[in-house]
Order: sequence, then structure tokens, then C-alpha cells
Amino acid sequence: MKAFLLTLLAQLCSASLVPEREKDPEYWRQQAQETLRDALRLQHLNQNVAKNLILFLGDGMGVSTVTAARILKGQLQHRKGEESLLEMDKFPYVALAKTYNTNAQVPDSAGTATAYLCGVKANEGTVGVSAGVTRDRCNTTKGQEVTSILRWAKDEGKAVGIVTTTRVTHATPSAAYAHSANRDWYSDGEMPLDALEGGCKDIARQLVENIPDIEVILGGGRKYMFPKNTSDVEYPQEERHRGTRLDGKDLVQAWHDAKPAGKVAKYVWHRRELLALNLSRVDFLLGLFEPGDMVYELDRNNETDPSLSEMVAVAIRMLQKNPRGFFLLVEGGRIDHGHHEGKAKQALHEAVELDRAVGLAGRLTSPRDTLSVVTADHSHVFTFGGYTPRGNPIFGLAPMQSDVDRKPFTSILYGNGPGYKIVGGERENVSAVDFAHANYQAQAAVPLRQETHGGEDVAVFARGPMAHLLHGVHEQNYIPHAMAYAACIGPNRAHCSSAARPAVTAVLLPVLLLLLLLLC
Repeated sequence: MKAFLLTLLAQLCSASLVPEREKDPEYWRQQAQETLRDALRLQHLNQNVAKNLILFLGDGMGVSTVTAARILKGQLQHRKGEESLLEMDKFPYVALAKTYNTNAQVPDSAGTATAYLCGVKANEGTVGVSAGVTRDRCNTTKGQEVTSILRWAKDEGKAVGIVTTTRVTHATPSAAYAHSANRDWYSDGEMPLDALEGGCKDIARQLVENIPDIEVILGGGRKYMFPKNTSDVEYPQEERHRGTRLDGKDLVQAWHDAKPAGKVAKYVWHRRELLALNLSRVDFLLGLFEPGDMVYELDRNNETDPSLSEMVAVAIRMLQKNPRGFFLLVEGGRIDHGHHEGKAKQALHEAVELDRAVGLAGRLTSPRDTLSVVTADHSHVFTFGGYTPRGNPIFGLAPMQSDVDRKPFTSILYGNGPGYKIVGGERENVSAVDFAHANYQAQAAVPLRQETHGGEDVAVFARGPMAHLLHGVHEQNYIPHAMAYAACIGPNRAHCSSAARPAVTAVLLPVLLLLLLLLC
């Protein structure tokens, strides 16, 4: 009831309060003119070679999630919210990506990860393989492996890194290094006998063996690295957090042993250890901060677990030591989990934290030599509406009751999911619950234990060298090809020998003209 009254009070206050400057038509005209001047400056294209590449992936961050996160960010800053700007909103180029898998209209995170990392669309549930692979069928994998932009960057001598708030063996990060007929084969403990006998490797083992010189790996997923029943270092009494491996391997030790002589490899599991590292003396870094996925940002223990922003800062400083540049994959992976659970507050706070990481990375790099791309793998059946007034709390109520059942409803709703609740044969009255709670499950139209993905296009934001190549409606698998073109890595490099010529010409031409004038 308290949350209900507070929301009504906020609505009454905000509905009548239009900022004074917005009442003046000249405010909007000047704002449009400033935007026009910015757009005209974009005619001078940044055609530099991208030394560095950063791909930010908001798992499940559809356009409705981006908009709601923007409002939340503004309201956390005690503003109305709608006029706020996310860091990704400041990127000058925006495109749309079509997310379908080769066998699915509404995709999953594995097939989409293969698209935006490997440049090839694939079947749902498979990672790092072509559409010739059938999910769960180990014997269809051989010869169908496809490599990722992380591998292309590594082959050109760049440093590479992965940062995620999920398990480092989850769908998004695994497509960067693994080839698997099933995204859920995190360790051999999750694999069927026929797959093991068929010679297929679990994803955690591929993380250590396929590309052993990945400089930075930060996220969750400790339990998949240790033998079955090994107690977890942080939760020694909890059985569900124990090691899962059947082969008896300690993959953290194997990761360490695979490093070249004379190179320093550090494994950390605690935030304090991570932030205390002297990065100038570390060549390889593995940080696994939870047995499974990392904890939601709203619930995170900020003594033991680093934030996504903190991990990104460490990763960039590590990777910047390579004079040839770097590729970094950053995943805000638990946006997706919040939506699946119907917990919009968790999902949107995860999105705001991803955006905070985008801003931090922008301060640590330069758009002159760093191509940054922010996108999503897919959307969700998440929406907000109900004719809410300006400044309405994003987790608040719509300003009217339903004209059918005469009950209030929250602005945020889901098309399906666990928030479907019938009380006494009727839709639950949300005024009787704390709908502002972090774990409140927003009402859904169709009952499901887990809410589903959405099938609409997702946004692609780009800034830096060749960012203008991301400009319209694209197939999702186009993204790594455009990024690779910008950095002169991967298979499409015919243009690279002349890539620096425009910049050189721009510098030399004035000098040559001056010499001619002096000679005359």
C-alpha cells in the first residue's frame, strides 16, 4: 500500500510539472540546431584504422529495455528521466540488426553470439559452429567450426579479453573461443555419454585449450573448472557450488601451466585481489568471482565481487599494454536473466551498469583509434506503457485503472512469464503488493515459468574508426565483418595496404602546396 500511495503522489506531482525551459519553443529549436550541427560534422568520416575494438553486448537488451534504462538512469540522478542520455545514446551511428537464428524466428543467445562474433548465422543452442550442426549432435560438429573476431584479432598480434557478468562458459563468451553442439555443455559433467565418447570437448576445457593466450578472462563460473565435489573457495559448505568436472582436471591449474615460460599468469576470485594487482607485472589474468553467474548488481557484495565497470577498467588497462592494440568483448549478461525471471528492476539496473561500463571505457580510450560497438543479441517480451505522465517512476503504476477489471496496473508488463498471477479467480491487485521491490515479478499475459525472448530487431550503436559502416538494417552476422574491416583483421583485408593513405595525404598536401608557392 505504501508503494501504491507513493506512486500516486509522484504522478500527481509530476503530471503538472513541465520544466520551464521546455515551455519555450526556442529551447526545442536550439536543441534541434545543435543536433543538426553535430550531424553535419559527421560528414567528415573517421576512416582511421581501428587499433582497438570493443564490443559491448547487452544480453536481452532490446530497444524497450534501452529506453526504460535511460529513464531509470535519469531518475537515479533525481531527474524526470525521459530527457536523460545513456552513454550509448551519445554514439553517432545507430543501426538495427535482425536477430533470427537459421532455424528460429525468435532466437536464443547461442546462435546469435555465433552471428555477431563469428560472422555466420547458426542454429539455436549451438556456439561457434555453422548451421550444418544440429543441437545436441556431437557427431555433426567436425568440420563445421567457425572462428570468431577474437581469434582474428589474436592472429594479428592483438591482445584479447572477455569480461562478463555470467559464467565465462555461457553462450555469449563461449562463441568467442568454443565450438559446441550444445551451449549447455559447460563442463563434462553436463555432457551426455555419446558426446563424450564422440570426442566433443566441454566448453570450460575449450576455454583453456582452444586459445590459451587470451590475456584477460573475467566473470563467473568457478565450479566448471574444478573436479566434481571440490568445495568452493567462497562457499565451502554449499553443495550446489561444488566442482562439476568428471575428468578430475583442475582447469585453473591447467590454464596456468599452459602459459609460456617467463610470463606471469594470475588467477583471482576476490574483488580485493583483482583491484590490488600490479597490472604492469601481469601478462595473463583469469578472474572467476562466483561459482556460477555473478550476482545481480542490486544484490552484489561489493567487498567480494567486482562490478562490471571495475572489471572493464582492469581489462582495458591490461590490454592497452599491447602496442598493436586489442579486442575486448564485454557482456552485461544478466539483463537477460532479470527479464526471464520477470524481474524488471534487476534487468534494468543491469542495463544501467553496462552503460556505466560503456562510459568508463570511453574515458580510457579514444574514438580516434578505438571502434566501440554496443548491441544486443535479442530482445524480450518486455514493455512499458499505460499513458504514464512525464517523470512517472519507471517501476510505478500507470495513471489509470483497467476499464475491464477496474484494477490498477504497473507501467512495466511482460507478454509472458512468471508474473502471471490469478488471485480469487481474478488478476492480482498490484496495490496490495510491493511492486517497487527488486524481485517483484511484473504481471504477464501468459503464464510461463520463464519469460521468453522477443523477436524484433535490436539496436547497434557505433563510435570510432569506420563506425559509419553500421548505418541501416543489417543481418546480425554483419557486425564482426564491419569491425574486422575497420581494424584490418580477419579475411577481408584487401583495402588495408592503402588504409592509411587518406590520413597521410591530408597531412602532406598542405605542405606540398606551401612548397610550390615558395618555389614560385
